[in-house]
Order: sequence, then C-alpha cells, then structure tokens
Amino acid sequence: MSLNAAVVVEVGGFRLDVELSASSGMTLAVLGPNGAGKSTLFRALAGLTPIDAGCIELDGTVLDEPGTGVFVAPQDRPVGVVFQDHLLFPSMSVLDNVAFGLRCQKVPGAEARRRAGELLDRVGLGARGDDRPAELSGGQRQRVALARALAIEPRLLLLDEPLAALDVTTRTEIRRELRRRLDEIGGTRILVTHDPLDAFALADRIAIIEDGRFTQTGTLAEVTRRPRTPYVADLLGINLYDGRADGTTVTLRDGHRVVAGDPCSGPVFVVIHPQAVSLYRTRPQGSPRNVWRGTVEQVDLERDRARLRIGGPTVIVAEVTTAATVELGVGPGDEIWVSLKATEIQTYPR
Repeated sequence: MSLNAAVVVEVGGFRLDVELSASSGMTLAVLGPNGAGKSTLFRALAGLTPIDAGCIELDGTVLDEPGTGVFVAPQDRPVGVVFQDHLLFPSMSVLDNVAFGLRCQKVPGAEARRRAGELLDRVGLGARGDDRPAELSGGQRQRVALARALAIEPRLLLLDEPLAALDVTTRTEIRRELRRRLDEIGGTRILVTHDPLDAFALADRIAIIEDGRFTQTGTLAEVTRRPRTPYVADLLGINLYDGRADGTTVTLRDGHRVVAGDPCSGPVFVVIHPQAVSLYRTRPQGSPRNVWRGTVEQVDLERDRARLRIGGPTVIVAEVTTAATVELGVGPGDEIWVSLKATEIQTYPR
C-alpha cells in the first residue's frame, strides 16, 4: 500500500506544486514555516480542497485527478483525519464521537459503538466513553480524536499539528504515546507540523516545504547531515553558508574565505556547528586555520548554554556554556575573536 501524489493548488496568488510518495507503515512529516503550504497540502489530501492539476492516488485508487474528472468526496475516502483542535462534537459522548465515522459508513449502531469502545480501550480511555469532550484533558481529547480517525480503518492517516494545542508538559508525554500508537497501526501516515521536535520524534522521513515547494526530503539523518536551505539550518541550530570551493579554500557569498579540512571544487554548502566555534577576548595563539575578529550582536541564554550571534566578515552563531560567557565577560557590542579548526568545517556540493 502506498500514497503517490502530484499536487498543484492555486489559492489567490499562492501556488502549491509538490510531489510526494509514502509507503504503508511509514510516517512522513511535512515540515515548514507558516504560509509555506502545509495546510493546503493537508486539505488537498483529505479532499477538502480539490487540486487544480496532478493526481492523488492511494493504493492504486485515484482519489483526485482533474485531467480525468475523478474526484472522491472526503467522506468517501479511506482517509482518517486528526485536526489541530481535534474538532470533537461537544454535544456527543466520547463513545459517540469515536463511532461517528462508522455510522457515516452505515455500520449499525450497536456494532459501531462496540468497535468504538474497543478503540477507546486501545487508547486507554475505555472508562470515559460516557463523558463529554469538555470533561477530558487536552491529551485525552487528542487520544479521542486519534481513535475517531482510526475507527474507519483508514489506509491514509492525516495529522494536522496534532500536538499544537497541548501545554509543554502534556505535549512531551503525548508525543511519546502518539509515537507508540502510530507504530501499532497500519496504512500510511502524513504528519503536518511546524515543530521540528514533533517531526523528528514521530516521523520516519521528513519533507521540508517552503513557498509551496519541497526544498529537501529524506530521513532525519540525511536532512540533519546536509541541510540545503537557511530554514532547515535554523531548525537544526547550525550555521549554513553557500560559497565556491577551490581545494580546501572556500570563498563564501559575502567574500569571506575559510579553510576546510577536506578539498572540494565548485559551488558548495558550508556547515559549521555552533559548538565548534571557539571565542577569545584576544587573538588566539596556536594553529587554528580560521581566525577573525567580530562583534557580539546578540546573546541568548538557554539553560546552561549561551548562543552568541557574532557579526564581522561573516555572521556566525557560537554556542558556549553560560559559565564561559561569564568568564569572557562579553555582551552585545563587545569585540571578540572567532577561531575555527579546518576539520570542523564541513562542505558538500550545492
């Protein structure tokens, strides 16, 4: 079983134009900033927004293909949907909420309620079937929404920011639980999110969407090892530059030159991890191949670490301990020396 989709949707002046595929048993996370096209893609796969061109095919069955006039209505698709705010029916009991999709499929009432009860047992809420959604916690409502989506035995499960409405403490707990639930079910799962922690914790593969197009796809390891856009680099908290390599010397776009450990040739991306950046109040001694003077522009404290944005020949972010920041005695506007070993500079073809 698999999902294969080429999706083109135009809304106002925005154009979504992507292709994706995912196999059964896989969770694919679509990750991107606000306005990138995540919700438009979600609605297209769910059948809530017809596509303008392309084709959406699930397990060999075409669900939407404008060129041939095929369009399967949302309620007739083997697709389960978990919305960001869950969209449970407040006047229905928890049990009836879960049974709703089955009743829409003409499953007799007693059978629908029996199957709904089994699903509530699976998500640990078997004793809450007579309650109303308002009587549940945010995490419990999330589990009810998941049970309702699974009740119709979907071949495709869509999750739209499923943890966004939860507080930080609950979110961590439910994220672990949701991962276990996803591993237990079959079919294909598509997770739409802007939170990298959700994507990294729940997905097998990641697709980065920016301005209506996929800019990078792959496993978590592939994406983190070789980011290809500033957005991905920001998510990972690393420095990413583009430049041109001639042997071990790389000229960055701003004209600054750095020396890398491995030779390369032509257009390249350059990755520098903030933890690899050493900072000094005076010019360092020794053998670092890359040393320059800059000015501290910003200091962000994160628990026992501090991230310093440093301007100069090229802007770079360094990460040090808060104790080291105190020892350096630097703040915004102070001059500082940046030092980098050549072996800490990673390059790969652009």
